[in-house]
Amino acid sequence: MHTSYSQLSSDLTSALARFLDPDETRAECRRWFQEGLGLPASWILIHGDEPVPAEDAAKVAGWLERRKQGEPWSYILGWCDFRGRRFTVTRDTLIPRPETELVLEAALEVGRRLGVLHACDVGTGSGILAVCMALETDWEVQASDISLGALKAARANAEALGAKVAFQRGHLLAPLKDPLGLVVSNPPYVDPADAPGLQRELAFEPATALFAPDRGLALATEILREARRRAAPGCVLEIGAGQGEELRSRALASGWKRAVVHQDLAGHDRCLMALL
Repeated sequence: MHTSYSQLSSDLTSALARFLDPDETRAECRRWFQEGLGLPASWILIHGDEPVPAEDAAKVAGWLERRKQGEPWSYILGWCDFRGRRFTVTRDTLIPRPETELVLEAALEVGRRLGVLHACDVGTGSGILAVCMALETDWEVQASDISLGALKAARANAEALGAKVAFQRGHLLAPLKDPLGLVVSNPPYVDPADAPGLQRELAFEPATALFAPDRGLALATEILREARRRAAPGCVLEIGAGQGEELRSRALASGWKRAVVHQDLAGHDRCLMALL
């Protein structure tokens, strides 16, 4: 007897509910059908009694086994939506978070206000910041990452989306050419001491893109200092909750004239803007 789409949805919801909260369960179940099987919620309402093809049933069963082990849905799917664009993600890249769009918006605003012609994305990962800046401005954009795997994904995303970005391999700003222009980054900012208490999904993401020494502040501090030394007109960084005041002080100590911290919708420190 074939399982119907309605029954599959019910079974999947029950399975996901064993390790996700109710809101996450509903949202993720919708994503599995819409993104994984290409079936929007409206289709299920109309065609819910139809039998699920064996191929689709096998796909969902395989995905569920991987998800039970903690693997994030975006890695299972192989891509993630960011700002209405599809970005390939792999185990070499972080999965884009909605909060990073606040950093992008801040960078676009600051860059336009300063009238910059160049920008760089430091530690580009899947390339979301570099690609979006290249597509949404007329800036000349370059990007760096120390990971060959991340750069492979970022280059593929830039090519797929038609974005012109010069990618360079190396540590932070070191491989990037002058003029840097506006420096933008979502650097590793998680305190390694917090690792044992993090959600299990984060174990699948690259540790080098998550954790930084000095309570998570080391790489952000290095970017601020190096960007100022190399005469960047501004620096926009994604930061962790509770890091704003300390990084603001470090930015001013590095020679930036102004440093402003913005919070996300949950009220957590999320973005630091350092300006001359």
